[in-house]
Amino acid sequence: MSRFEREALLEGTKRTSGRPQGPRLQNRGVTARAGAVRRQGSRLRLRSLWLAGGLALLSLRAPHPALASGGGEVRLTRRYRSGQKMVYATKMHTKAVIHSEPPELQSLLPPLPTDFTMQQQNTMTVKGVRSDGSADIENHFDEVEFQSDLAERAPESLRESALRAQQEISEHVAGQDIVAHYDRNGRLLGFEGGEGLFAQLDLAYQEPLRQALRFFLEQVGGDTLYPGFPVTPGKTWKRKLESAPSPAYPYNVEGENTLRYVGSTKVGGIKAAVVEFSFVNVVRPVAEALGKAEPLAQLASHGLGVDMRIDGQGQGRVLLALDDGRVLQSHANIHQTLNAHLDQSAPLPFRNSQPLKLEVQSDSEMDVVGVSK
Repeated sequence: MSRFEREALLEGTKRTSGRPQGPRLQNRGVTARAGAVRRQGSRLRLRSLWLAGGLALLSLRAPHPALASGGGEVRLTRRYRSGQKMVYATKMHTKAVIHSEPPELQSLLPPLPTDFTMQQQNTMTVKGVRSDGSADIENHFDEVEFQSDLAERAPESLRESALRAQQEISEHVAGQDIVAHYDRNGRLLGFEGGEGLFAQLDLAYQEPLRQALRFFLEQVGGDTLYPGFPVTPGKTWKRKLESAPSPAYPYNVEGENTLRYVGSTKVGGIKAAVVEFSFVNVVRPVAEALGKAEPLAQLASHGLGVDMRIDGQGQGRVLLALDDGRVLQSHANIHQTLNAHLDQSAPLPFRNSQPLKLEVQSDSEMDVVGVSK
């Protein structure tokens, strides 16, 4: 049972208890108005940063961005500087379709969001650089706005609690810190703090946000973008996508990134390289994580063994500062397919269908605008 389902039961108990609710409702109104003021301020700050980078982002998404004359050779290298700060405004929109065999299998799942948007502002600070060129970067969530269709998909008795759980995401995540570890080529080695970040969120949101966080950290870090040799316009190269599981992200990741240097341009007076990329990857949870991640945990609670993998593919374009390789702008489209094959070890409350399958198809679009601080 998800947290907002439990809360709905508790709310029902309170409404029938006969206790006076007037003062509590009045306080809720004051809290709601204060929250609305905070959210309005967040929207203004997010909007100002989006406007600051909007023209560059439009150029980035154009089929043929404005490139500098000439096609000289450049060297794309990530050079971290201790204390360096970047502020990123990010918008990610995801739509998903859930399919199961038999269809009744979905009745065992809690309500899940199928359309959600997350906007955030993050300050990223290089906290330390090692002798091998790797770095620890602190990611502070300055502002977060989250919207989804979960309340619309939930039963009427759960909608108020679902809306509350959605609001809690913005309130809980804002102000949190995560430390990400990158190698000298911008590859994300792992991050710390994510387990505490997600533990207090409703189960329906934990897994979508975990996947979104990892992709964001990869994008702003320049994951596997750097060739390690000089390139000229039209030059392509490939990089492996590999990551070991960690407490914050208990998944094995394997894949490949194909990149092409398009040419150079300028972003706010900063010389930048335009790089196009496309990737394929496979994500597999470690065994102990299978029974914890939604929607798999709900199925496991009904005596179903789960074998799961996520196949992903995507493409996009990124602008890299030529002086140190930091990410200035990024646009990406991602398609993912979660396939879970289920082994039945207990009777189910509907006519069995073999094999038991759960499939979630999702399409996401992410835009990132960065400003030096």
